[in-house]
Amino acid sequence: MILQALASYYERLEGSPTVAVTGYSREKIHFALVLDKDGNLLQLLDLREQKGKKLAPREIIVPQGVKKSVNIAANFLWGNTAYVLGADNKGKPGRTAECHKAFKQLHKELLGKSSDVGANAVLQFLEKWKPARASKLEYWDELQKGNLVFQLEGSLGFIHERKEIKTVWNAKSRSGKPEEHATCLVSGQYAPIARLHPAIKGVRDSQSSGAAIVSFNLDSFCSYGKSQNFNAPVSEEKTFAYTTALNHLLRFDSKNRIQIGDATTVFWTERDTPVEGFLGIVLDPRDTAGDDKELAVFLETIREGKFPGEYDPGIRFFILGLSPNASRLSIRFWHAGTVGDISQKLGQHFSDLRIVRSFDTDPEFPGMWHILRETCNRKSNDGPSPLLAGAIMKSILEGTLYPQALLSAVIGRIRAEQNINYLRASILKAVLTRKNRILNCIMEVPMALDKENKNIAYLLGRLFAVLEKAQQDAIPGANATIKDRFYGSASATPRAVFPQLLRLAQHHVQKAEYGRFRDKQIEEIMGEITEFPANMTLEQQGLFAIGYYQQRQEFYKKSNSAQSETNKEA
Repeated sequence: MILQALASYYERLEGSPTVAVTGYSREKIHFALVLDKDGNLLQLLDLREQKGKKLAPREIIVPQGVKKSVNIAANFLWGNTAYVLGADNKGKPGRTAECHKAFKQLHKELLGKSSDVGANAVLQFLEKWKPARASKLEYWDELQKGNLVFQLEGSLGFIHERKEIKTVWNAKSRSGKPEEHATCLVSGQYAPIARLHPAIKGVRDSQSSGAAIVSFNLDSFCSYGKSQNFNAPVSEEKTFAYTTALNHLLRFDSKNRIQIGDATTVFWTERDTPVEGFLGIVLDPRDTAGDDKELAVFLETIREGKFPGEYDPGIRFFILGLSPNASRLSIRFWHAGTVGDISQKLGQHFSDLRIVRSFDTDPEFPGMWHILRETCNRKSNDGPSPLLAGAIMKSILEGTLYPQALLSAVIGRIRAEQNINYLRASILKAVLTRKNRILNCIMEVPMALDKENKNIAYLLGRLFAVLEKAQQDAIPGANATIKDRFYGSASATPRAVFPQLLRLAQHHVQKAEYGRFRDKQIEEIMGEITEFPANMTLEQQGLFAIGYYQQRQEFYKKSNSAQSETNKEA
């Protein structure tokens, strides 16, 4: 299913100038060697482009490279300095010399009979070039880290793009005789089968040379006497199509690629639709997302459970999460649905997250990055759990329960940091709301303060917020509040803490300017509490945090309202 969807996506892209055709691939190229017609090196042209604060290689369509591991195999008219110049800094001069020899031999075989001036320039360069000169070239240190192509003086484009040379390469790439024919698993047709599949590049933390989705590199993986990828027969045509499409999605500047935990995630639709472009911004918001009025309308609409009439809900939508695993890629998650289905699931997700915001700058539609960073210690280098990231994504796309580990992780961070911010309260509300809707085992969680809510955990959270506010009124500017000292035990074992906090509150009420008002608030909440529980479950601790957060927001709202009234009177 994954390979079929990717192969179909290639058909949609076919003909685009940014997508390679059969026999070619899109590669990162750093420099061009500018030659005159006699093969003399005139200039080293820096092709790198400024991306942020760094210079990044330009992605250029070149003749498809040979798949390498430890073998020596040259590419046609492009490669690294070991192949093209016969020099590098890897400390293996014998191997480097063999690489350069293979590069020269390949070009003699393919270009020896060509009458093209560019072909002649390359052949003469390879004959004249002395590897010892390489270290004296400009940019030598940067040169060793990248790939090179050739350019002819006074000509537009590169030598591998010249018409006659492309004819030579096309004939070469089609001349190989396939070892085996079989029924292709993707197309269902009897066709020549690819023994090796091109490498997939662009997955974060995978090998720089690329990795594979389909791979049989050990005898233990093989069966029925088959070798390598003949164990999972995919035709040469479909192999090229799916790998080219996936590498296109994974390219550096792709708008169809986001990072979710350790999973490099790509997404696409079977036909062009604006919703395809929205998903990346929705799951991984950018600074400009708030200025996109079309996106804002779309998000508001789907959160209300509707679907914009101008979009086709029946278009197929695909999401693929890939994570590195040595020389292979692991499928972290895969989702195939429709534009209407994924919009409905995203709308439900944002509806579940919806809670009163602390500040106008708080994200109204939190992305995956916002959610995941609230599950881990930001001072640590460990980052969020990769398994948790995949589980959250799966629950969003399928509309199922959020993982219990999400609830546990957020409560753990609250207890460790004594900080209940908007995002953490939003996540807790989403987890509990979805649990209530699907399992009907918890109370409905309100978006803002609900004074009619009689749930004991919610009431205790509100009470704790009022007791903290009474202390702040009595001791303005205190270095620490009862939250800093007692939040963890108050939310987990209320019976052991609240009697002491209530006795302490009487001193704060007597001292505070608005003590009588706080005392009345405490009395109203205590009137609904018959006893303090000995301990509370994770779900109850989540409700406690929400009650605390919403009560605190109510204080803030009233404070702002009072300030506004004062300003009006003035």
